[in-house]
Amino acid sequence: MKAIILSAGQGRRLMPLTESTPKCCLRPGRWSLLEWQVSQMAVAGIDEVVVVTGFGHDKVEDIVSRIHGIRVRTLYNPFYRLSDNLGTCWVAREEMNTPFVLVNGDTLFEAAVLQHLLNDRGQFPITLATDQKVSYDSDDMKIWSERDRLCRVGKTLDSSRVNGESIGMMKFNESGAGVFSRKVETLMRQGDGLKRWYLSAIDELAQSGIVGVSSIHGLSWCEVDDAIDLAFAETVVRQWPVQPGAQTEGAEQPEDRPGLRVWSPE
Repeated sequence: MKAIILSAGQGRRLMPLTESTPKCCLRPGRWSLLEWQVSQMAVAGIDEVVVVTGFGHDKVEDIVSRIHGIRVRTLYNPFYRLSDNLGTCWVAREEMNTPFVLVNGDTLFEAAVLQHLLNDRGQFPITLATDQKVSYDSDDMKIWSERDRLCRVGKTLDSSRVNGESIGMMKFNESGAGVFSRKVETLMRQGDGLKRWYLSAIDELAQSGIVGVSSIHGLSWCEVDDAIDLAFAETVVRQWPVQPGAQTEGAEQPEDRPGLRVWSPE
């Protein structure tokens, strides 16, 4: 299955770390966010990864060029400075022609999280990975679900209905992929399309009853928005049973430019 990672943003809340380095290239531990994501995806059974780039695209492409063991390629969002992540999805719309997984570039997850989502046998065309906690803040992408069906998703939902949050990962079967890509195209033709989140498309589709939820509660994941999150992420990834592979270019390779060899399930 294909995975699409949305990594076009700079990550301004992480300044000055992201002054010239995109968020997905920051390192919680030895490896960048992107390398952690790809390594876990390979273990979960993903065989192709498309990374949508924008800010600092050359640095992302450099990392991608040194990943081995799984097919990884990039797409460039030329209007990343003007658009939110709906626009980044629009750039990747032609990749949405088969079942795929969509992941935010700042969501870190152990392989078991993605495996759980891929193994979910719900009958919905689109399935959103979710988690639960005691309380939710204004920045959380909150959800309202009934049993295994998503009713709404957004940051400003009625707190009395909120019963979870999106972790920034979802899967699409063949019909779901087509429905989503068409919705993205429709919303991008509207006046505010460049400023919308792609989850606004999911929110609209959820109201037609075609989006399910899959709770990954108890499994390990985190989101990296600021320096506190980055420090926390380093403690999280250290506990994961699957660590990225060793250098691929030999001992002569500079420490700050390690190559990544990921494992594929055989």
